[in-house]
Amino acid sequence: MALPPNVHDAEPIPAAAREAIDTLLQSGDLFRYTAPENAPVTLLEREYAELLGSKYALAVSSCSAALFLSLKALGLPRDAQVLIPAFTFAAVPSSVVHADCVPVLCEVADNYRIDMADFEAKLDNVQAVIISHMRGHTSDMDAIMALCDARGIPVIEDAAHSLGTTWNGRNIGTIGKLGCFSFQSYKMVNAGEGGILITDDADLIARAVIMSGAYEHNWKKHRGPQGENTPDLEQAFAKWQNLLPLYNLRMNNLSAAVIRPQLPELARRVRDGLANHDYVAERLNAASFFDVPAPLPPERRAPDSIQFNLTGLSEDQTRAFAAAAEAKGVKVQVFGLSMDNARAFWNWQFLRPQPDLPQTRAMLMKACDVRLPVRLTRAELDVIVGILLEAAAETMGKAAA
Repeated sequence: MALPPNVHDAEPIPAAAREAIDTLLQSGDLFRYTAPENAPVTLLEREYAELLGSKYALAVSSCSAALFLSLKALGLPRDAQVLIPAFTFAAVPSSVVHADCVPVLCEVADNYRIDMADFEAKLDNVQAVIISHMRGHTSDMDAIMALCDARGIPVIEDAAHSLGTTWNGRNIGTIGKLGCFSFQSYKMVNAGEGGILITDDADLIARAVIMSGAYEHNWKKHRGPQGENTPDLEQAFAKWQNLLPLYNLRMNNLSAAVIRPQLPELARRVRDGLANHDYVAERLNAASFFDVPAPLPPERRAPDSIQFNLTGLSEDQTRAFAAAAEAKGVKVQVFGLSMDNARAFWNWQFLRPQPDLPQTRAMLMKACDVRLPVRLTRAELDVIVGILLEAAAETMGKAAA
């Protein structure tokens, strides 16, 4: 039998990035504000905004930093309630807490998307919403925006896993007031760490830029569309000069040099990742023990992993399945059963009181996660599927015996 593929490594960083880094190391010019204009971070922001179809972008140290700055840019009062899905990464409620706000969790269904009835029921007294497109699964953005717009509630999109995903042809991250993305290693574009936020609102970007660490008048090096400064942007920067705290969450030029050459690769990565995902999903869905939820009709995904629910297995059998797959070389993360998993809301013990979300808890106890890097070949995908099917068959065979 063929050996299982390495699913941990990302694609190689393009040679253009290595050349740009060597130039930076020779100059020592790593700080984004040293150059009078067109520093690598500045160019990244311009290129990213253009790629997504947004007016403004701000590159920062992480997606968590982008979420935090988005909340601070909205000017929410202390202890404002921020509604988030219960299926997300711990960084999301953490960003809410860091922004001196209170996370309110809503239920998530078996398809990993927001339970719209619970979402609507919890909108009263909420001052902002963060929609986590967790693992790239898009909730009903039409319904969400209609409910929030009717109440004047701003929406932040946590698109850490969704670069390249579209909803009705519109890029995820451009639907809410602000969109936040990640460049951490296990994302479609990999810089090890890093994040970026986008918006069309000049006042919001001005506030976020200053708070990110644009001290004195460094905000003048931030530009609008096509590298131009519009009057509304200049007025917004001047308005907030010296009035906001600085959190110093900037991106450095080395990170931008790694990211920029990968942006032209995005369309290919999205195409290959979706093809890989759908091939594995079709094979798993043909087996009785697996359920890979279908995308919503308006959604075109950009996955580099696959999630599936185990059907008809007890908790002990689920653990046995994960152990059998790992023994054969495929790591299966069961969100609710992996030790101290940061995606299981009951492990966010910094939240008090602990929420009671039985629907999300039940989903997490059977929801599995397997990486599928876009570089995998069809033969390598067949090995992964074969191991998953063998592990399930062995587990259920032992149960029958």
